[in-house]
Amino acid sequence: MDRPVISQRINRIMGDIAKLSNTLCAIDKTDIEKYPDNYTMLTTDAALRSELIACRLRHLLYGSTTTKKETYLASAGVVQGISIKDKDGVLEITLPCLLPKRKQRQSTEFLIDPLYFTLSQYADSHKLPRYKQCVVCFSHIYSEEFHNRRVRDYDNLELKQLLDVLSTYIMEDDSGLLVDAYNTTEIGEVDCTRISVMDKNRFSRWLEEREKCLKSISDF
Repeated sequence: MDRPVISQRINRIMGDIAKLSNTLCAIDKTDIEKYPDNYTMLTTDAALRSELIACRLRHLLYGSTTTKKETYLASAGVVQGISIKDKDGVLEITLPCLLPKRKQRQSTEFLIDPLYFTLSQYADSHKLPRYKQCVVCFSHIYSEEFHNRRVRDYDNLELKQLLDVLSTYIMEDDSGLLVDAYNTTEIGEVDCTRISVMDKNRFSRWLEEREKCLKSISDF
């Protein structure tokens, strides 16, 4: 990548950062009680712009340095706080945010790429299960500090790409005939998404265990 192209990309990122700064100032001055819709719109715009900036910086890094994509994204997964554990017949993956809405491609890239390489790195040192038939539970956990108006429709969330990543590592096939997908809405300390994958005969016990310890869980 030559210098003029690098400068052009940097200027574009600087413009995005300036817009983000202006939006944050507007958020700070907006009365959330009087104008909740404006506050939501501004905050959503700021969050998406932040993810766009991160993705553009990634592409600048890949195109202008010798840093390998897989090396950086593994580090990004650590910084984001993506965690994986396999215990008592349940593979649990925690993502540090709520899932983006469909068609927000840059937002999806921000999360999906680090997850892919975090799973790859985990598989290098751990034996991952390989499911023929399984249940995948998406737990959408909302911070108790914010109002419930933030809860979104499951059908509008980006779930398919997550299933595609998971199927690469732990499923023989992600056909609907073999994989059941369920969603729950929960209240927690911070926003996050927890994905729990298990054999179908493990699901009823998993659900019973979750209901006992959660403040809120949706009905199936």
